[in-house]
Amino acid sequence: MPSKSKKNQKIFVLYCFLLTYILAALIWWFIALNRQNTLMAKYERAQLNQTDKKNFVTLNKINSLEKRKKTQYLGEGITFFLLIITGAVFVFRVVRRELKISEQQQNFMIAITHELKTPISVAKLNLETMQKRKLDEQQQQRLLQTTLEEANRLDALCNNMLLSSQIEAGGYPFTYEESNISELVNKCLQNFIVRYPQQIIESAIAPDIFINGDRLLLQILINNLINNAIKYSSRNSLISILLSENNNKIIFLVKDVGIGIADEEKNKIFNKFYRVGNSATKVSKGTGLGLYLCKNIAKQHNANITVTNNNPTGAIFTVTLNSSI
Repeated sequence: MPSKSKKNQKIFVLYCFLLTYILAALIWWFIALNRQNTLMAKYERAQLNQTDKKNFVTLNKINSLEKRKKTQYLGEGITFFLLIITGAVFVFRVVRRELKISEQQQNFMIAITHELKTPISVAKLNLETMQKRKLDEQQQQRLLQTTLEEANRLDALCNNMLLSSQIEAGGYPFTYEESNISELVNKCLQNFIVRYPQQIIESAIAPDIFINGDRLLLQILINNLINNAIKYSSRNSLISILLSENNNKIIFLVKDVGIGIADEEKNKIFNKFYRVGNSATKVSKGTGLGLYLCKNIAKQHNANITVTNNNPTGAIFTVTLNSSI
């Protein structure tokens, strides 16, 4: 079975062939009509009596008609040529976009299959081990903790997928209420500290900052940004979480010293299914929905999310929210 790139190449070649054929046919018809017009004018001039002075007016009419038809054919040819080129460019862009979306969806399905299978396999293996073997209390607790972590990971993945579909379909019931975002960030942070004890996570969270927003969405925003920092950082590396308020603006910042993001990728990472195209990405976990959801959640809260470089390495994600919406 041919690969997707070869299929796309065949479609592109066929498209170019059809476009070339249409343009060649247009040029051929223009040449044919212009030649026919010239022959007709030549024939009509040949029928005139050259000694008759009255034929001078008729000859001018024939020449004028020949010139007018030639201009008409040229104008119509140029018009059709521009219409064909405009249509070809439009079709090319649409087809290229659809092929790109199809490829992204295919990559998403491959990623989601792996993301779903891994935690299920780990949880199943841990439970079977506990069922078949007599383990001491410490071993049991370690297996239970690992199983719980994989279950939480699976839950977060399902939440991202369901929420993405609901927001796109306009079916998510947004509920805005006053929430203590300081407590929410601390709660999410403690969860990651338990799940990733090997990671160095430091925080500076101002107390009692309140915001009017959807608590579940804000929690997903916070979790996705912290999880993204951990995912693209090496073990035992530093991740900084900051929350502050200034002039009715709430600043939530996640800083890592990981692989960083190239400048040409910064405008793309918030697109649906998009994942940074480097070798580190291929071995990292993810579906390309996390940052896409972050952007939509921020937009729903009239907030702004940006990414900048963390010199000398890493990335800084900054979310700027209003204290009241």
